[in-house]
Amino acid sequence: MPELPEVEVTRRGLIAPLQGARIASVRMGKPLRWPLGIEAAALAGRSITEVQRRGKYIVLVLDQGVVLIHLGMSGSLQVSQLDAPAGPHDHFDLFTDQHLLRLHDPRRFGAVVWSPDAYSGMAAKLFANLGVEPLESGFSFEHLWAGLQKTRTPIKQLLLGGQVVVGVGNIYASEVLFLAGIAPTKPANQTTRPQARRLHAAIVEVLTRSIALGGSTLRDFVQVDGYAGAFQAQASVYGRAGEPCQQCGQPVQVMKQGQRSTYYCKRCQK
Repeated sequence: MPELPEVEVTRRGLIAPLQGARIASVRMGKPLRWPLGIEAAALAGRSITEVQRRGKYIVLVLDQGVVLIHLGMSGSLQVSQLDAPAGPHDHFDLFTDQHLLRLHDPRRFGAVVWSPDAYSGMAAKLFANLGVEPLESGFSFEHLWAGLQKTRTPIKQLLLGGQVVVGVGNIYASEVLFLAGIAPTKPANQTTRPQARRLHAAIVEVLTRSIALGGSTLRDFVQVDGYAGAFQAQASVYGRAGEPCQQCGQPVQVMKQGQRSTYYCKRCQK
């Protein structure tokens, strides 16, 4: 599933071809997770003024309204020539005066939604429970520490929930907890201040490094230019069950938490 680094890599790749472009038309394919919320023809003639991101949502800011794009479980966005033929898993085409933006989503858990602005309508509903952005100034150590102290939820589940800090998905939760030396099952409110400081630093470091490497490609995700991400090749524990830990040499373990696979080192993570 595309996580914050993959969405941020996508956003950066969309700025040059889309920012300042005028929408010529929109083609909707098979239904996605939610309806568009506006007649597709009504978007024609509107200009894209900015390409932003909130959590795992790409936000196309228009001169009238915003379009939110979520990649779901298997989606990716690509910029193509205007005459590129649509395939069976291409469910949203946005034609501008220069390029074609296409959502490829085999499992159709993604979404494209229009809202009057980022603070009302469907946008307000989707953004309501999102935590702070991990790579912005609002993500301070004190903010993280306060969030950890409020619950006995296992710390990995707290990170995945996104209410304290947004965008630390399954791959990166395993990685940051390994880097911070914290067991994924540890109750959040039992985290010590030194552990929380390591966790704060690890979240920033791992997400920043993944963005620099183009994100992770485990199955479907590709960048807007069609290239795969490379972070997964440098992961310390994720996907490495049974292989030796890079720090202590003991086999990396895997277990299920909330139906998701958690990778960790039993010796290094206390």
